[in-house]
Amino acid sequence: MGPSEADQTEMLATLGFASLDELVSSTVPANIRLTEPLELGSHQSEAMAETEALALLETMAKKNKVLKSMMGLGYHETHTPLVILRNMLENPGWYTAYTPYQAEISQGRLEMLLNYQTLVTELTGMEMANASLLDEATAAAEAMSMCVALSKNGKKKNASLAFFCDAQCHPQTIAVVRTRCEALDIAVVVGDAASDALPEGCVGVLWQYPNTRGDVVADSASISKKAQDAGALSVCAADPLALTLLPPPSSLGVDIAVGSMQRYGVPMGFGGPHAAYMATSEKYARRMPGRIIGETVEANERKGRALRMAMQTREQHIRRDKATSNICTAQALLANMAAAYAIYHGPEGLQAIARRCKGLAQAASKTLNANGIDASAPAFDTIVVSGVDAAGVAKKAEAAGFNLRVLGPAEIGVSFGETVTRDDLAKLLGDVFGCRTVGDLDDLAVVDRSGERGSILPHAVFNSHRSESQMLRYLLCYLKHLEDKDLALNHSMISLGSCTMKLNATAEMIPITWPEFANVHPFAPVDQTAGYVEMIDSLNADLCKITGFDAVSVQPNSGASGEYAGLLAIRAYQASQGQGHRDVCLIPVSAHGTNPASAVMAGLRVVTVKSDAAGNVDLEDFNAKAEKHKDNLSAIMITYPSTYGVFEEAVQDITSKTHACGGQVYMDGANLNAQCGLTSPGVCGADVCHLNMHKTFCIPHGGGGPGVGAIGVGKHLAPHLPGHELIPITGESAGKDSAVAAAPYGSALILPISWMYIKMLGAAGLTRASAIAILNANYMAKRLEESYDVLFRGANGQCAHEFIIDLRSFKKCGVVEEDVAKRLQDYGFHSPTMSWPVPGTLMIEPTESEDKEELDRFCDALIAIRGEIAAVADGAVKLEDSPLHHAPHTMADVMTDDWDRQYSRDTAAFPMPYVKLNKFWPTVGRVDNVHGDRHLICTCPPMEVYES
Repeated sequence: MGPSEADQTEMLATLGFASLDELVSSTVPANIRLTEPLELGSHQSEAMAETEALALLETMAKKNKVLKSMMGLGYHETHTPLVILRNMLENPGWYTAYTPYQAEISQGRLEMLLNYQTLVTELTGMEMANASLLDEATAAAEAMSMCVALSKNGKKKNASLAFFCDAQCHPQTIAVVRTRCEALDIAVVVGDAASDALPEGCVGVLWQYPNTRGDVVADSASISKKAQDAGALSVCAADPLALTLLPPPSSLGVDIAVGSMQRYGVPMGFGGPHAAYMATSEKYARRMPGRIIGETVEANERKGRALRMAMQTREQHIRRDKATSNICTAQALLANMAAAYAIYHGPEGLQAIARRCKGLAQAASKTLNANGIDASAPAFDTIVVSGVDAAGVAKKAEAAGFNLRVLGPAEIGVSFGETVTRDDLAKLLGDVFGCRTVGDLDDLAVVDRSGERGSILPHAVFNSHRSESQMLRYLLCYLKHLEDKDLALNHSMISLGSCTMKLNATAEMIPITWPEFANVHPFAPVDQTAGYVEMIDSLNADLCKITGFDAVSVQPNSGASGEYAGLLAIRAYQASQGQGHRDVCLIPVSAHGTNPASAVMAGLRVVTVKSDAAGNVDLEDFNAKAEKHKDNLSAIMITYPSTYGVFEEAVQDITSKTHACGGQVYMDGANLNAQCGLTSPGVCGADVCHLNMHKTFCIPHGGGGPGVGAIGVGKHLAPHLPGHELIPITGESAGKDSAVAAAPYGSALILPISWMYIKMLGAAGLTRASAIAILNANYMAKRLEESYDVLFRGANGQCAHEFIIDLRSFKKCGVVEEDVAKRLQDYGFHSPTMSWPVPGTLMIEPTESEDKEELDRFCDALIAIRGEIAAVADGAVKLEDSPLHHAPHTMADVMTDDWDRQYSRDTAAFPMPYVKLNKFWPTVGRVDNVHGDRHLICTCPPMEVYES
């Protein structure tokens, strides 16, 4: 908790309350308050000390068996270079930053994400890449959606559409694509992409390169040609390590390339988080989902180079139900790790790792065949051994310390990753397969380089170190250089309304690097993952108590994915009740931008509901539309407390009316951190709620991801939670045909963070955290209300855990919300949420983490900025002569020899005394967004540009 007991007393006095409970009672409607103290569902409800919680979690971790994984299926053991582990993964300067919407104080992450995009375009040969997606399977599903929008067949009106998946794609990828297609009434046809005829209305063909058995089709380009001749697009799921040697997808006529960057230095982590990639041509750029980092210039007279997120008008928070996707959280931290891994190794190092993997597979194949055991010749790192007792071999391999993949009764797959050694190979061949070594394994592992790709990654950033000293001076300094460009929670509070940026306890982060959690394959035999399952079951039991629901799934690996999974559960339940025709989703205008986009993905028709002047759902409009659509009403999506920062008094009336009209209630859980221990979605009448674990339960934002979008549901929806093709999931689920992510438990590696957060707070601490979040927000609103209009309040005059200040009246003197956002950077702060949910406003959320001193410092900054606005409004200063107009001010600005501004350098860079004590410098001036979208540059320049 941020504020001390003494600070809380002082803050409550400012608000006119005698106690925290009195404030909460005045803020949270009595009809939804919990009548009994919160209890947790597992172990104990009392708070644990850090050492206690870590010790208990360690007992669970020790129940996992960590074997050498040679299962493949898109997941491989990898070495995370220690310089990256220590200085990026374990560094709050990298993992506590926000999505880079404020480009001027995000240039470090933007540059590394540009490196990532460059890496992907080089490996795939495609023109454009985005800055990561959630995992390979969901990236393939997103590519399917692109195919619908872009293919000739997809553009035909009233056509029956189909999507073709090659049978040798990874099975978890086919499963996720099938789930996505089923919701949109698109047929999925599985067959041989090289030889089978494509179905009528085919929009795309998905194929794996190399495929799940380790093979490459002799004429892969023919697949693309066949797809395109049929009016469809070719989608290739390609292994990025294999692409350092194999011809790039672009040379095979591919339209869209997808894949996972996990083996670029990111632990398997029982399934995630890992950055997926997507690459395509420039002509399809505006249909590509996710974030794209682009180059632009500063808007000031210097016009220096700057980076920003490009083409944001495609995104869900702007286009809502017309968006390219519902993606709100990607995998920025993991994408940055993958890019740093490529920088660490350089092109020759990456190719050496790839050749070693291929050489080991080649040596295994030759030795097995020489010993009379049928083994396929590897196209890259995977072989299939045939004519054996697969189950017996797998059991023997497990006893020897290896996990292999059973493909059938007489077939077993063996994949060779970065961590497999020559001794591992000898032991596998001898102890498991009973081979007599034929020839020297080192000789057998020599790879024929004919037909290999030539040099790759010619860009300077990938070619700047070769020795240990250069590595120390280059990569470590480079990582620190980029980190210092970014304002994160280790600098100051990030008060983003609706995004809940709170500092993460170090103890919460420690377990994610434990080998027992980090080095587990998501499809390892279930008897090897008992510790993971115990921890997840414990977490789910607590989440059920917190939410008032009966079951939880942690499979969705982002909040938007959780929305989608929750809506699919509703639709599946209604279909099981003979109500599959229900396809209308009511969504208030104040809802999160992901809500309409998720509803469309789930096959629903969106009907917008108005908000009233107080920011509540307009009950008259809601009742009218619920009645109008009651025969086809599937669901309403509401956010609680509302996106306007208010505990709506009529929430139970809304849920009751929805149920009366035959619909289900979907609650967006972005603001659950104001509910914990005080009320719950179940008490409010919701049927399903996604939980932004990276908001309420403290998984760090990572500069734009990772996240977890767990969903809690009522008993009637529990049988319709996501299932999985390969691994049975504990608890009730719909089975293998409803997966929404590649791994059964999604981004399992970061779930210990939330487990630790809950255990260290305990039930009473969770309740107090919600109360202090409400206290902090109301205290700030009180301090700011004389300077700014606070837009929405609850029935008794309080806001919830966030509030909105209105800047629209300043527009008449030329000052807009962007001016305030950029000027805050000069004061050392990240802007609150800008222009959403109401244009021309800032939405502020302090969370329970921030202490009174930090809250006051932020309020002082906004009050001082209000004085600068007043000087413009009163005519004392022209807008073009105001620091607001030129903000933010970089070091280069204030150090120039020809300073000609109407205010001092001191006013520009050090507007308040505290800034001088710990100045954070924006590294570029205000970026020119229009220039960036008109001159789209989304990769690093090659080496020759630097040489010239």
